[in-house]
Amino acid sequence: MTVTTQHDPPSAADPPPGDAEPDPADLGAMFDAYARDLLRYAGRRVGEQVAEDVVAQTFLIAYEQRHRHDATRGPMLPWLYGICGNLLRRHQRTEVRALRAVAAAQSHAADEDAPDARSAERVDAQRTVARVATALAKLPRRQREVLLLFAVADLEYAEIAQALGIPLGSVQSALHRARTKIKSALSAPGGPR
Repeated sequence: MTVTTQHDPPSAADPPPGDAEPDPADLGAMFDAYARDLLRYAGRRVGEQVAEDVVAQTFLIAYEQRHRHDATRGPMLPWLYGICGNLLRRHQRTEVRALRAVAAAQSHAADEDAPDARSAERVDAQRTVARVATALAKLPRRQREVLLLFAVADLEYAEIAQALGIPLGSVQSALHRARTKIKSALSAPGGPR
């Protein structure tokens, strides 16, 4: 019988960490494995301070509802994105207000005089940010969520479908519509209306 202590190196028989999904009952392992991905996604949607709260709530809910996770249906990360997305929906008003505020601030800053070429580039960039923020704020909730899960969280279509609990075809359709609206907003001379 071999006894391994905390200070002994792992043997070849031990599975390397990261190969298997953490146990939903092990909150620390879930957090270590997925917190960075969820924090990056949530942070880009609602800002760092709110994102930390949302991610903490995500793990608490996941732990409390661990009996609902079915490993045969897929990996844990899309399930966690689904919980996180539900919490982010609660912050939707804040998110839309923030996007509108960014658009207004960028638009106002872009209207200031630009004395040199660098300033002109900065003004163009600010106008583009304002147009994208306005277009994102105007997207229907589902299209915005699908686009952000695809572009920010780097999820595949099937993972987005699982996270949002919608059919794969709905993901593809929503993503196509969102992309079309964003492209239209960027190509329009005056931005989104």
